[in-house]
Amino acid sequence: MPDSKNDAHVEKTDAEWKSELTPEQFRITRKAGTEAPFTHQYNENKRNGTYACVCCGQSLFPSRTKYNSGTGWPSFYAPENKESVTEHEDNSLFSTRTEICCSKCAAHLGHVFPDGPDPTGLRYCINGEALSFEAEGQDGNDDNDTA
Repeated sequence: MPDSKNDAHVEKTDAEWKSELTPEQFRITRKAGTEAPFTHQYNENKRNGTYACVCCGQSLFPSRTKYNSGTGWPSFYAPENKESVTEHEDNSLFSTRTEICCSKCAAHLGHVFPDGPDPTGLRYCINGEALSFEAEGQDGNDDNDTA
């Protein structure tokens, strides 16, 4: 995973991103794609830890804010901090939604909706392919741990 300790904005060419990401990660994060619902392992992940951007490693969502929205995508009621994500108006698919991107590398993560639980009332509906997961108490990236 890229170094998340460097606070500088990350900019790379499509060729560079393609060499570092899987085709599905590239399609979703760099081309604003969406994975099919109920297909990613993080939708069911209940471990304690931190979800980070698969492109740059920036911490995005703590597991304590994850909940089962029933939508088929990993959902959170709040990001790690307000500075870790940016919001953009998205007028695709014949509606207006709020797109969520990583503030460090501009990776498309998903969308935020005003139908989430307390305490924020928000639902950050995030593509699992845009995330990596580090379980609490582990030194390395734990992409395959879904216990």
